[in-house]
Amino acid sequence: MAAEMSRGKLAVTARLRSPVMRQAASTCEIHAWYHLWGAGFNGSALPALQMELTHANETVTLWQSPESSVYAWRELVAYPGRVPGKFQITFSSTQSFLQLRGLAIDDIEFRNCGLPQLMSQVCGPEEQKCERGSCVGKDRFCDGSDDCGDGSDESELECKSFRVCSFEADLCGWKTVPGLLTWNRNTSLDLVTLYGQPTRDHSSNSKAGYFLHVSYNQTDLMKNLARLTSPVFQATGNSSCSLVFYSYLYGSATNSINIYYVANATQTLVRGRTGDLGDYWFREKVDFNVNKDFEIVIEGVIGTGKKGHIALDDLILSPDCKQAAGKRAVVVPEINSSCSPEKFVCEDGECISQESACDFAVACKNSADEKFCGDTDFEAGSGGWRDVSVGQLQWVTMRASEALSPGTDHTTNTSAGSYLAMQRAPGQMVTAAKARTPPLGPSGLACSLEMFYWLQSDPQGFIAVSTVDHALRMHQLVWYIQGNGSMEWKKVTVPLGERPRPFQVELIGLVSPQGLAVPSVASVAVDDVKFVNCDPRVVPQEATELSCNFEKGLCGWYQDENDDFEWVRGTGQGLGSDHTTGNGFFMAMDPSAQEARGLRARLLTYLLDPAAEIQCFLFWYRMDGPQIGTLNFKIKHGGEAETVLWTRTGAQGSAWHLGSVTLHHQPQQKYQLIFEALRDGYLGHMALDDLSVKSGTCRAQEHCSFEASACGFNANGKHSWARQSNATGTAVTGPSTDHTTGTARGYYMIINTSKSSLPRAATLASELYVPLTHTQCLTFWYHLSTNSGSLNIYMEEQGARRQLFSVSSMQGDAWHYGSVAVQADGEWKVIFEAVGAGREQSYIALDDIHLKDGSCPEPGSCDFELDTCGWRSSSDPHLHGFAWGWKSGASPSKYPGPQEDHTLGTKEGHYTYFDASVLGHGGSRALLVSEHLPATMGACLQFWYHMDFLEHFYSGELRVKLYTPAGELMVWSTGGHQGQGWKNRMIPLHSPEEFQIVFEVTNGAWPIGGTIALDDVKYRDGQGCDLDQMLPVEDKTPTKSFLAAVAVGSILALIVLIALAASLRYWLKKSGSVSRTENSITSPGFDNITFSDDSIIISQRPKEGEEMND
Repeated sequence: MAAEMSRGKLAVTARLRSPVMRQAASTCEIHAWYHLWGAGFNGSALPALQMELTHANETVTLWQSPESSVYAWRELVAYPGRVPGKFQITFSSTQSFLQLRGLAIDDIEFRNCGLPQLMSQVCGPEEQKCERGSCVGKDRFCDGSDDCGDGSDESELECKSFRVCSFEADLCGWKTVPGLLTWNRNTSLDLVTLYGQPTRDHSSNSKAGYFLHVSYNQTDLMKNLARLTSPVFQATGNSSCSLVFYSYLYGSATNSINIYYVANATQTLVRGRTGDLGDYWFREKVDFNVNKDFEIVIEGVIGTGKKGHIALDDLILSPDCKQAAGKRAVVVPEINSSCSPEKFVCEDGECISQESACDFAVACKNSADEKFCGDTDFEAGSGGWRDVSVGQLQWVTMRASEALSPGTDHTTNTSAGSYLAMQRAPGQMVTAAKARTPPLGPSGLACSLEMFYWLQSDPQGFIAVSTVDHALRMHQLVWYIQGNGSMEWKKVTVPLGERPRPFQVELIGLVSPQGLAVPSVASVAVDDVKFVNCDPRVVPQEATELSCNFEKGLCGWYQDENDDFEWVRGTGQGLGSDHTTGNGFFMAMDPSAQEARGLRARLLTYLLDPAAEIQCFLFWYRMDGPQIGTLNFKIKHGGEAETVLWTRTGAQGSAWHLGSVTLHHQPQQKYQLIFEALRDGYLGHMALDDLSVKSGTCRAQEHCSFEASACGFNANGKHSWARQSNATGTAVTGPSTDHTTGTARGYYMIINTSKSSLPRAATLASELYVPLTHTQCLTFWYHLSTNSGSLNIYMEEQGARRQLFSVSSMQGDAWHYGSVAVQADGEWKVIFEAVGAGREQSYIALDDIHLKDGSCPEPGSCDFELDTCGWRSSSDPHLHGFAWGWKSGASPSKYPGPQEDHTLGTKEGHYTYFDASVLGHGGSRALLVSEHLPATMGACLQFWYHMDFLEHFYSGELRVKLYTPAGELMVWSTGGHQGQGWKNRMIPLHSPEEFQIVFEVTNGAWPIGGTIALDDVKYRDGQGCDLDQMLPVEDKTPTKSFLAAVAVGSILALIVLIALAASLRYWLKKSGSVSRTENSITSPGFDNITFSDDSIIISQRPKEGEEMND
């Protein structure tokens, strides 16, 4: 779903509304992914996106996007709570015409929203039957939530002996402690609208319902906590006094709610919750077993950093909490330090900045600032890990002797040792257990987390590690493993990388809560957690190793853990062989991987000291696939911005290519190197191997696109060549797009050939090339304006020049391809010379200069053995960036192709190809376009093609078209199954204007599968086609038997589809699943509903005053 800006109005609202639904359970969760883009998100007083619940003639906000939610797909989780009767969910976004921004929503899912299943058999020993026939846990009766779905578990008769305080009328005998912050009784209507505050109470799920909220006093920074005390209760004896309450901890990583009991003026901590639990009321249960009269104290503590919100609702005391006649003991916490709450207190009383705590570097004399930061063996407690679970599972520190499994810890390998274990919890939600560290950082590039884990579970269970960034409201999964039944301690090292402060590490685990009661079914634990190389001020010894073949690791290269997906070290993986040995390791980036959600993957070095003023950095790269994107090599000096030194865009074929960059260092200035992959879709891969560094400059670059630099080309004179793009150019108004990227942002070299700017010739000279033992081909693309003058190309060897090429006019506003043969016994350079013609506003532009092996092919011809010659994939943005590939039959690739080429007839021979299966359905196309060819009264195009599709059900089509300034003309086509092997074709051509030949692959209205390949394309001008020499080939007109087979097959397929659709509709009606109309909803609830329409654009806002519950 996408919403876009509608111009012309001061403010407009787009709304996406669900069907009318019924009966959401108290465990209901709504998950969705959203993406925001454009300017103005952070400057708006209103949230860019919010989700609302409409129920019982009231609309309440369930979730709203944080201020920083921009430029990435992010997951949201909202909790509607128990909703009886009809309701609707609405996404809305309000924007003004000054804020050009858009948003998208995908994968909306309702989890655990159905009411408990009706049971015909007897309930379990720990369950109790509801009036409607379902079974729920006995501890869910009289807990303030309608778990049965009919209210029978919360009926007045059932719960008459419980003491319930919903704060609707008063504090019910609970009292606040004076001299501290205050628990204030409020409704959401009373509070000033702030991000992260409660938008409803828990009791009634309404904006008008009351709850307690901690008010923060900004004028007295020494006060950071509020306390609420109960009446005095009798000693529990053999019974247990239980308190159920609903807490709201949201918007802060350091806020806390603590539960104490006070007996004989001594307070004892029973339970504490710290951190951001989520935007909802979560169930807590505390049992008190005290042999003296006691009071209960509920403490809310405002932490450091962002304040967030703390609130309470629905305090429920069990019948065994019997009030005593004693007086209350006023418990006021002592202030043991002169440090403000914003400071960290060392054990010797020294006050240090909170930024110095848990920053991986010792600041206190006794290391107190790093003791409780997550680096622990759990022998002395949790080591700083805090459980933030909200469901029926939790993380608990315990001795092995107290647990059913594992029977020993990892540290001591005895039952006396301790670890962090997953246990059952009193929470309400059906979700994973989570524990977090305190806020950490900053961390260095080599930072990693080491730990030992025990995972005895079926494949539904898992352990995962993620990082939490509260500033961006983002969770990033960094490691994950599924249950496999193993009963042993295993070690894992999880890269965390360079991260700014503050971030938290989150441990996530999930198994069946019932399975934890049986050790052979499920047991989960973690031990010996250690942070390694995380201090950013300490550089590891291996960090200086820039040369790397990746056979034993990444050397001095590290993943940027703040990017969107990762480079992966591997062998093959369907991405071809390595460059070093052919069967070794390399680094690969595959944007089709399931976890690759974002736009870039980066490899980084540490900030390093330069070894010499000038170095040459060499590397081998591969870029293959129909939507591969861009590979950049960057440098960053000190605190300066990153600079692109080298770049490639688009498919470069399934082969390794050498890249080289000269590094110019400044003395005493550190530098960092960066490889950055920017994807342009999900189809293709990039790879890196054999990185090396040597002293001195690199030799002249054989390939220059001018995207990153001028590649050592030297322009002479005051009025000379300049590197620019159309988007940023100032030298002269030139081509609207470059040739490399086909966009206004792409760079080229240009010179103003107007008489006032260029009174004489100006040259652009390359660096020196090495001698050539055999003929090579220098190719380039040029663009001339009207009456631009002349472009001349010279080869200079030992001071002597030889002219290779000259052009003074061209037809049309397009880039033209040129090539010249070069051979030299000594060092040489190429010189591009521009000679002005005297016309104003004229120019000559150059792009994509490439020196390659072999002689230059004839215009329009190519055998594809060395590259694709003058043939290029179209850069038309409307074609989704689909690019033809280039490979040999022997090249391992995830995209299939013929096993042998046509030229050589071997696996080593090369051809160009396109995997038509990536086009999907709906008329997508992929174009392979020739260089511009001069007008002809008669020419012949000959080529070999390979279309080994499956028969009948695949309708891929190969077309040949001519593009001219007057339009396009299709001259030949063939489709469907073409038999085995290479087929030959000759096509007579004529055109009164300059033209290009285009091979087009299209799929029509049906999806197709298979590869179309081309080889040995020959264009001969001035010659007709001798069709008698063309080998027999199937006619493009399908035979009658083929048509009959297609017709019969299509009819059978249609019958099957209709039968499946009817069966699915019948099943849906029987099961009462997803429905779009109110009248068809017969089920009392729903579960795991996913809206899966691919794309719907919301182009108009609803009418003013339109109701939500129609």
